[in-house]
Amino acid sequence: MSDIITERSAGILRIQLNRPAKKNALTSSMYLTLADLLNKAAKDDQIRVVLCHGAGDSFCAGNDLEELAKNPPGLGEGPQGRFMDALLDFDKPIVAAVHGLVSGVGSTMLTHCDLVYAGESAKFQMPFIHFGLVPDFGSTCSVPALVGHVRAAELFFLGEPFEAKRAGELGLVTRVIPDEMLLTAATETAQNLAKKPADALQACKRLMKWSTRQQVEDAMRAENDEFASRVRSGEAREAMKAALEKHQPDLTRTAETIRTEKVS
Repeated sequence: MSDIITERSAGILRIQLNRPAKKNALTSSMYLTLADLLNKAAKDDQIRVVLCHGAGDSFCAGNDLEELAKNPPGLGEGPQGRFMDALLDFDKPIVAAVHGLVSGVGSTMLTHCDLVYAGESAKFQMPFIHFGLVPDFGSTCSVPALVGHVRAAELFFLGEPFEAKRAGELGLVTRVIPDEMLLTAATETAQNLAKKPADALQACKRLMKWSTRQQVEDAMRAENDEFASRVRSGEAREAMKAALEKHQPDLTRTAETIRTEKVS
């Protein structure tokens, strides 16, 4: 079965991340597919809204760590960069429904969504530093803009998990909803948006993004260059190797956990 499932209905393109056994960790091929889907949806007048969610018990565990270790991204545009560009250029509303693990890029990609509904089970984390890496998707610009510098520093520097309620308090999600109602609520919002005047809605989104778009784009480019360098560093290789040896191919293990396991 495909790692990404799509469905079109009543002006809505539903995109489901579908690697539940890997907590929907993203691979290069998934990035390319997501970019292609958004680029085509942007030109399709029949698509008015995108709804994104994850299969299984999680939304997205971040990058597939095994692939990242074996095939680290280089400088310039790659699969992840193509998806980031597609998100940045997408003028139609994006609604996300997230639950369970929402880690790494699973969290930072949400800064490009317009309405984010979080299930009560959602646990967010931005653990890039634990792996000798840096944040992505322009989040070093967008997250401080959303929550302030000191709170962003706490999220990025410490990289600890935080609950959906805290994400709501920080303004990272639109609303926290019981898990059993999550997809229904997000779908109803997407249906509501699909009935709005499409051109006006897109113009409104462009205007809302106008003042910060260049800053976010510049942050993306700087992050990508630094990430490509960092992922090849000794500390990054060591941290990823430790995580893979424990059979956890996602960005959820903290540096302290890894250090404790080495001692024991």
